[in-house]
Amino acid sequence: MELRKNYKFWFCTGSQELYGDECLKHVAEHSAIIVEKLNESGMLPFEVVLKPTLITNEVIRRTFHEANADESCAGVIVWCHTFSPAKSWILGLQEYRKPLLHLHTQFNEEIPYDTIDMDFMNENQSAHGDREWGHMVTRMGIERKVVVGHWMDKKVQEKIASWMRTAIGIMESSHIRVMRVADNMRNVAVTEGDKVEAQIKFGWEIDAYPVNEIAEAVAAVSEGDTNALVEEYYDKYEILLEGRDPQEFRRHVAVQAQIELGFERFLQEKNYHAIVTHFGDLGSLKQLPGLAIQRLMEKGYGFGAEGDWKVAAMVHLMKVMTAGMKNAKGTSMLEDYTYNLVPGKEGILQAHMLEVCPSISDGPISIKCQPLSMGDREDPARLVFTSKEGTGIATSLIDLGNRFRLLINTVDCKKVEKPMPKLPVATAFWTPQPDFATGCEAWILAGGAHHTAFTYDLTAEQMGDWAAAMGIEAVYIDKQTTIRDLKRDLLLGSVVYR
Repeated sequence: MELRKNYKFWFCTGSQELYGDECLKHVAEHSAIIVEKLNESGMLPFEVVLKPTLITNEVIRRTFHEANADESCAGVIVWCHTFSPAKSWILGLQEYRKPLLHLHTQFNEEIPYDTIDMDFMNENQSAHGDREWGHMVTRMGIERKVVVGHWMDKKVQEKIASWMRTAIGIMESSHIRVMRVADNMRNVAVTEGDKVEAQIKFGWEIDAYPVNEIAEAVAAVSEGDTNALVEEYYDKYEILLEGRDPQEFRRHVAVQAQIELGFERFLQEKNYHAIVTHFGDLGSLKQLPGLAIQRLMEKGYGFGAEGDWKVAAMVHLMKVMTAGMKNAKGTSMLEDYTYNLVPGKEGILQAHMLEVCPSISDGPISIKCQPLSMGDREDPARLVFTSKEGTGIATSLIDLGNRFRLLINTVDCKKVEKPMPKLPVATAFWTPQPDFATGCEAWILAGGAHHTAFTYDLTAEQMGDWAAAMGIEAVYIDKQTTIRDLKRDLLLGSVVYR
């Protein structure tokens, strides 16, 4: 998917007038070189824009105010080249409302042992200038990312690049709008949640529409448009008739094409970025949306099954954060279905009735048309495939009644040992870290849901940073997890985030 804005990040260098014009000239020159080289590195997904050196209260406050007002500014990177008295930053920081990164670096990589003198020492003071600045930001309780190391170091640039994607998620979160087709699945707990609090915390707007209002948009799609999309399906995917009449099969596929076009037009007209459906309330729709939803997810829309609006918003958020990423492996809504408990081969088979995003596929993608007991409608067409191998993260945003928690589990995706020819859905298979038993126990203790927003392309750190910016608890399950430590962390979280 493509971002709606051409985001940039501002680079702001802190200093003061005490050191004189010659020093400030060097500060500006060094900052310009750093920005130029960062942009030329090819490591950063977004452009860095140099701003004039910040040396007075007024300039600092005005710069942060301008950053707030500039819709293309997704965040500010601050570096204190010299000592910069932190009281000068208070008003600007109080008014600033966007992501913040503290780059703790210095222009030179090595101490110039043979030539170093007091002039050099006064000019290159980030070792304590950044500490002065960091103290004030901590005292003010402002969430920010700290990256330490020389600015030319590849690892430092990778950390900046990683934070940029988190910052985009923070910025775009307040624009996410979720369209609920009908309501949540009846009597299900995890798909519920406080929509008002979600809008306060995350900026999400979650609205419900009667299913037949959406169905009217589907019915309004012309036969010509529907047939054109069916042709695209037949060109792009393998067609697995499996004994079905070709014309009858094509009619079923056409229903999904019409749903895709109708849903997408409705989403665009109403400016929504994610959608949820519920198989218990399909109105006049002929099929449960399957292939149609899979295609919409691939285009960047979020999706949650059975009315799970939290997953729908998170899937879209992750797709926004990974937009334009080279060699991306994919992001999708998934559901824990069934276990393999053979010793040494433990894992969780991930799938859903129909709606898994083809962005995570590995190998051929086929269209099948199979009966579905859920929904009481005609046999829905769906895309069938298996997912890629590799490490990913499965996230569950849960409403604990008085607060939200983001659960982040690092998982190792694998191939199943044998084909599953009778299973007509897309699948993934993974083992949660640190191991199957600990990972599952930790997930259940933390209150994790059976629906997840999954991605290969983001890290637990990135999603944890997003949670911190939103002011909610993040719980990690990874190679370092033990049940004893997890229980302690959950107890501490209940105190800190109550």
